[in-house]
Amino acid sequence: MTSPGRAFPWIAVLLASAFLLNHARPAKNNGPYDFQQIRRIPVSADGRVKPLDTVARNSLMIISGRQTFRLNGLRQPAIRWLADTIARPEQSRGYDVFRIDHPDVLALMGLTHADGKRFSFDTIMTHQNTISKQAQQAMQITGKKRNPFQKHLLKLYRHLILFSRLSQLDTPYTVPPVDGRESWEPMSKIMHAVHQSDSNMPASAAYITSIMSAYNQNDPQRFNRIASQYHHYLKSLMPRDVRKTGYEIFFNDFEPFYLATVLYVIAFVLACMSFLLRCLSRPVWPESLGKAAVWLLILTFVVHTFGLGSRIYLQGRPPVTNLYSSAVFIGWGCVLLALFLERLFRLGLGSITAAVIGFVTLIIAHNLGGDGDTMEMMQAVLDSNFWLSTHVIAVTVGYSATFLAGFLAILFILLGVFTPVLKPELFKSLGKMVYGVVCFAMLLSFVGTVLGGIWADQSWGRFWGWDPKENGAVLIVLMNALILHARWGGMIRERGMMVLAIAGNIITSWSWFGTNMLGVGLHSYGFMDSAIFWMFAFVCSQLLLMGLGMLPTKMWRSFSKPEAQQPTQPTPSV
Repeated sequence: MTSPGRAFPWIAVLLASAFLLNHARPAKNNGPYDFQQIRRIPVSADGRVKPLDTVARNSLMIISGRQTFRLNGLRQPAIRWLADTIARPEQSRGYDVFRIDHPDVLALMGLTHADGKRFSFDTIMTHQNTISKQAQQAMQITGKKRNPFQKHLLKLYRHLILFSRLSQLDTPYTVPPVDGRESWEPMSKIMHAVHQSDSNMPASAAYITSIMSAYNQNDPQRFNRIASQYHHYLKSLMPRDVRKTGYEIFFNDFEPFYLATVLYVIAFVLACMSFLLRCLSRPVWPESLGKAAVWLLILTFVVHTFGLGSRIYLQGRPPVTNLYSSAVFIGWGCVLLALFLERLFRLGLGSITAAVIGFVTLIIAHNLGGDGDTMEMMQAVLDSNFWLSTHVIAVTVGYSATFLAGFLAILFILLGVFTPVLKPELFKSLGKMVYGVVCFAMLLSFVGTVLGGIWADQSWGRFWGWDPKENGAVLIVLMNALILHARWGGMIRERGMMVLAIAGNIITSWSWFGTNMLGVGLHSYGFMDSAIFWMFAFVCSQLLLMGLGMLPTKMWRSFSKPEAQQPTQPTPSV
């Protein structure tokens, strides 16, 4: 290997490390107000203690679809929007932050998409009576029967209520359980009690009032001084909560899952280049690029693991507690298994698989995180760290392995049909990889399903009830068992195994997402229909790939040459 090729993996990792370190630097203030101080203020919302920064980010994400907003052409942080909403509501009501996508909802207010996607509270409230009337009518209809207009209108109505509650200090609960109080309380309740009884305001509420008063009166020096004093006051009374909220601020700023998404894309490009050059029999660079891809994937996996571990620490729960966390964990599991396969076979396909699945699952998680706090309080029936650590982890790893087998099968078919690179060695190696992964998936999905039955017996008094989620779990077990028994019985070989592994993607996606779209059963903790189109599109894509896999081998580019020219080529029988 020449010097440039030998140095390239080190250069790639050093550049990626510099990229990560740059994002790890503490955020700086832009302007006279020290928003870093109030970002760290602990508050209570959605059943857990979190920094005010997280409330600001989540609230703005719900209302606007993003965690920043534009003011005078400049991008501003969510904490600035929340501070203005609380202390300068007349100003905040003029910010264009309410996102409206449905054309009929816009038409209700005499607007069109030409007017933009985001509008101010004042603009929307000029049609308050019409919106309230239509929202009340929509509430009389059950969720599944509402049309898209009614769903989007109710969504806007709830966003307006959230904004009003924030501006009136009804949420979050900002007064901590100190000064003789037993629980967190909202500022609105404290202020009402003080007004009614003419009593003294608690110290923590007085600090918050003074901070917002200084901000309203445009007094940055007083604002910064009181915010710093309040931080030290809370640190002396509730050090654990202050320490934890400080760590969550770092987690919010570092954005490990966003960084991992970017690095997965870069690793994918390097792995594809390595695989392509290897197929072209080019010296030196395939090995160097492949090594760079693997090293970069390992670094990205560490970042992914850090994000996962941070959520465990902040939430005090095992890694999988909702759909968002399941997407993050499934991606993590797939990357780990794919890196293990790359270590065993060194074909480059493990790196490609790890990068693609890691990227896709984090994109899915990002789109699942737009409805609020992704670390919300658990449903009462799920409040068991033991079963979350056993049943849920086992089933989710089973998901990961089944998806990994399916994606490797997709690579097998695409390479065989569209390229000439599916040589005998690669043909056999991919077959071994998929077979091994399916065996692992079978074990984990079966164990996880049995553990789920035991948990159900403890929670609901029955081991099995043919709940949609239970049916999905057993279908995954049966699908993996079908693949293995068909392979052992000689009914299929490599190509048939690949086609069935892709069918496993459909079954697994149904168990993962499809059951939530039904809105029925004990395992459905909230109806969701926003992903129906993407679910349908994914199933159609998998069926198309299965059809490609069943094309006659003479139509596969890798097997289109006369048999005499490739005497060692295995027969890709079904």
